[in-house]
Amino acid sequence: MALYEHVFLARQDLSQQQVDALVEQYKGVISANGGSVGRVENWGLKSLTYRVNKNRKAYYTLMDLNCPAAALNEMERQMGLSEDVLRFLTIKVEAHEEGPSAMMQKREERSERGGFGDRDRGDRGPRSFGDRDRGDRPPRSFGDAGADRGPRRPREGFEGGAE
Repeated sequence: MALYEHVFLARQDLSQQQVDALVEQYKGVISANGGSVGRVENWGLKSLTYRVNKNRKAYYTLMDLNCPAAALNEMERQMGLSEDVLRFLTIKVEAHEEGPSAMMQKREERSERGGFGDRDRGDRGPRSFGDRDRGDRPPRSFGDAGADRGPRRPREGFEGGAE
């Protein structure tokens, strides 16, 4: 049997008990078709980046599955028919990860890895922003740019008056 990680999004107007009932329903589908469900993580009600079927938020749930493809297909078929499930995604994995997923880790644990500002830039040196800090160009002067050309003349063929 293959190993899968399955995430689904349930509607925002459901209660947590209804989401748990959905999880139990899909666990039953997997076990009835010869599979098993490992860890189940409820990530809670989170905001969506864009509206999905008029919903701005959704309940996220992760399930680790060990099941044949037929069981997974049946569960996904039922999720597609359900009005309570907005989206779902299944990924085949080599092994299930141990411990809590990245979504369940505390912010402090995640920040130990370092953010964007902590990255080592290697041999590239510090960032440069355009030509501002390069010393190979003279400074620009905009003050008297047209002073050496003399007075302006009207263009040929242009009669500056209104007709």
